[in-house]
Amino acid sequence: MKYILLIVITLSSLIASDLVLTGTVISNNQKMIPARYMGYVKKVNFEVGDYVEREDTLFELESAEFDIMESQADLALEQAKLMVDVYQTRLNVFKKQKKRLKRNRKMMSTHDYKADMQDMSESMENVSASIESAQVLVEQASEKTKQFATIAGYLKIKAPNDGILVDKRIQVGDMVAPGMLTMILVDMNHLEVEAEVAESDLKYVRRNKPVRIKIPSLGYRASGYIKAIVPSANPMAHTFKIRVHFEKTNEMIFPGMYAKVYVDLTNELENDNKR
Repeated sequence: MKYILLIVITLSSLIASDLVLTGTVISNNQKMIPARYMGYVKKVNFEVGDYVEREDTLFELESAEFDIMESQADLALEQAKLMVDVYQTRLNVFKKQKKRLKRNRKMMSTHDYKADMQDMSESMENVSASIESAQVLVEQASEKTKQFATIAGYLKIKAPNDGILVDKRIQVGDMVAPGMLTMILVDMNHLEVEAEVAESDLKYVRRNKPVRIKIPSLGYRASGYIKAIVPSANPMAHTFKIRVHFEKTNEMIFPGMYAKVYVDLTNELENDNKR
């Protein structure tokens, strides 16, 4: 009787050579798209379900007030550059006059020559100081225009990567604030399976262990490996989450699909029997 019972237990162990875990297909690259500038939504270029490519403009904000400030900054920069050119031209004129004065030195009295040279030097120093001040204004105005160029990028929100738009929380005319969630973009090329494993079965899983996955709705099967074991247990169910990496070879696989993960227990059961 004991011999028969041992055979039954052995056969049961051989049959149950897989630990079957249920899970869900998820994206490993989901982006929350926030607003980066306060304003009204001017244009929305995509709807939920649309495929977008990296650098596509997802939506734009009104820029009337910003355009006025940007024009003022550009005007201030042009005026500062013009001042530098004017003072530089005046300095060049003084330099020519100084050379001419030196050539005519013999025709002038020593007193007049020294007086004119002193006046010329003082004028040149004043103009040089004005040039330095104008150059400071140019630097400040240039920095201002750079800031507006940065803000201009905030008015047109671009996609950080390729993917499908799965959530859109704005409409044309809506007011948005910095940090406000506007869209959710999911990368469809980097998918994983997230599954839960019971605490009692945690000894059978480890990082990089090969596993098999199945998506029943598609009849899809693939090989993968355990990418990570999340060290945060569910205190109610006493389960842990694992992430399984696999190569997507079917365009019909989407996040949210039901999946099964098969963990081979053959070696682990043999080791348990030996112990």
